[in-house]
Parts: sequence; structure tokens; C-alpha cells
Amino acid sequence: MKKVIGIIAFVLAGCWSTMAQTDYKMDRIDVCKENYHSLFGGEALTGQGTDPEMMDILQKFIFGEVFQAGKLSLKQREMITCVTLAVMQTLPQLKAHAGAALRVGVTPEELREVMYLTAPFIGFPRMLNAVAAVNEVFKDRGVPLPLEKQGTVTESNRHETGKAIQDKLYPGGIASVMKGLPGDIGKEVEQFLTDYFFGEIYSRGVLDLPTRELLGYCVLTTLEAESQLQSHYHGNISVGNTPEMLAAAVVQCLPYIGFPAAIKALRIIKQEYAPSVPAANNLVRLSKIVVDPAQLDTYNAFLKEEIEASMRLEPGVLALYATAEKDAPHKVTILEIYADRSAYESHLKTAHFVKYKQGTLSMVKELELVDVDPLIPGLRMK
Repeated sequence: MKKVIGIIAFVLAGCWSTMAQTDYKMDRIDVCKENYHSLFGGEALTGQGTDPEMMDILQKFIFGEVFQAGKLSLKQREMITCVTLAVMQTLPQLKAHAGAALRVGVTPEELREVMYLTAPFIGFPRMLNAVAAVNEVFKDRGVPLPLEKQGTVTESNRHETGKAIQDKLYPGGIASVMKGLPGDIGKEVEQFLTDYFFGEIYSRGVLDLPTRELLGYCVLTTLEAESQLQSHYHGNISVGNTPEMLAAAVVQCLPYIGFPAAIKALRIIKQEYAPSVPAANNLVRLSKIVVDPAQLDTYNAFLKEEIEASMRLEPGVLALYATAEKDAPHKVTILEIYADRSAYESHLKTAHFVKYKQGTLSMVKELELVDVDPLIPGLRMK
């Protein structure tokens, strides 16, 4: 639990300034009541209903605290909330927030595009469920349907249009990921991504590219799609969204998706943001280890657990890459890269490293630590 609190504290306080919707020092109850009235037209914290105690906690936290975190407008916050609820398929709550979105200036066309944007991420059936819920809100408010079309491509230019958007956001696409699939079907998947995702969805009107990328990041946060979050971080930066904006958007998702999913996304932002330590300060080392052959399997299990924990939990651990000689698998070499000496010294004190060190004392017969200089400082592993 201390680790979780530490990550939240670092991410929310250390990497960027937590800016208020109005003034972060405002009393959360006053802010809650003001925001709730702006969104829903009613009064918060009434003490009414079957679960007044939980509603009190919920409203104070969401509308009094989360709504003050970061520089986002009410309109942006409600689009983020709506896209998150659509992905989660919590349709009653989606309907309530769709109404709130309209109250704070989201147009029907924008809200429909927010729903359409989810299709490539969660599939057509769930997207249609969300659209149906939002359409009920439109009907209740007298919005005539269908809304005006927003498509901008034709059969002849959807690929060209999609490729231009994709190349701007993600040069290289997903060719390497799809390569080698049976029947060479990976090429078709690549084309689907270009033509449908970027060509037909991302090119639509009303929402600009920065908004689509920001909302896409919230969708991936909700889905806990860690590998895609990494690439979409850079896609967001390429269209002008800031790390601070991304972090605030994830925090806006937090009350609906919970802390674990939000912390995953915040950790990736922190990792990719990482402007802190120049490559020249990196500590790079080769650890050459000779293991007792009779205990090799047990040693490898300890090592795997330690490396996975270090790479997952320690931003200052940039690489731990373990190898074994083909003809002598008990001879292990580990390439270790740390952001700086401080990161290395912190690593030595972690519970997972201490467990590895103590657990393998009797297994390690020789250990040689060789400090080395990288020939291409700062080169990142793909």
C-alpha cells in the first residue's frame, strides 16, 4: 500500500503542478456544489436517497476534488467521463453524464463523435449500446435525429487520408507487430487500422485530432491497454497535448475506473515523460554471474521475478537484460542500465531485490561487476 501511495504522490505532485479548475485551495464542499449544479442543474449533498452516506463521499470526491485536478474545462471533463462510461458500458451513468455534457456546452454532434470514437477500441456492439443510450438523451431534449453527417472520406481516398493521419501520429504503424502471422493476415490488419481506424473514424468532423487522441488515451486507460498507452502517449504529444493534460485526463477517469487502472496509466506517463536524467548520467554495468548448475532452475525463477518487478515498479531502472551462454547456461550475464547512481542505490534497497539477493546467496558461485560506457548514450531499446 505504501508503494501505491508513493506512486500517486509522485505522479500527482512531482511530475507536474496540480492546477485547480478554479482554485485548488477552495473548500471541496463549495466546489462540489458549484460543479454539480453546473452539470446536473440540481443540488449536491442533499442527504436524500437510499445510500446518502456513499453519495456524500462520491460527490465530494468527484465534483469537489477530482474536478479541481489539472487544467481541464468542464466540457473536456464531461467528454472524458462520457467516453469512459461508454467503454465500461455503464449506460445509466452514461445517460446522466450525456445530459451533463450537453448542459456545459458539448454539442450533440460532438457527443455522438465521442461515442463513435470508441468503436475501434471496444467493437461495434458496445459502441452501438452507448450510442443508443445517448440517443435517448437527445430525444428527451428534443434533438432531432439523425444528426448531420460528419464523414469526410470516400472509398477512393480513405486509405490515403488514413495513412496521412497514421504517419503523423505513429510513424511505422504496427507492421513489426503484425509481421509473421499465419497466412500473412497481418497485412490485412495493418490496412484495417489505416483505412478504418484512421481513415474513416479519425478523419471525421467536429472533433479535432488533439481531442480524439486525448479521448483515445482515456479509452486505453479504461481498458488497461498498457502497450498501446505507451505509443499513444507519444501520439498525444505529437498533436500538441501536454503530459500535464494527459495526467489530468487520467485522474478524471480515476473515480470511474478505480485506482489500479489509473495508476498504470499514470506510471506510463511518468515513464515516457522522464525528462529528468541526462543519458550521460546513466549507470551502465555488466553483471557476470556463475550459478551452481544444480540450482539453476531455482535461480532463474528468482531472477525472473526480480527483473520483472524492477522494470515494472522502478522508473530509474531503464534496462535489465539477462542472458545465458548457450553451451554453459549456468553462466549468466545481465546488462543493467540505471538512470543514475541514485536510482541504482535505491534499487538495491527494494524489497524485490533484497528477496532476490538473499534467496540466491547459496546459488551464486562467482560474481563480477563490470562498469561500462555505452557507445551510443541514450539509445532506447525498442
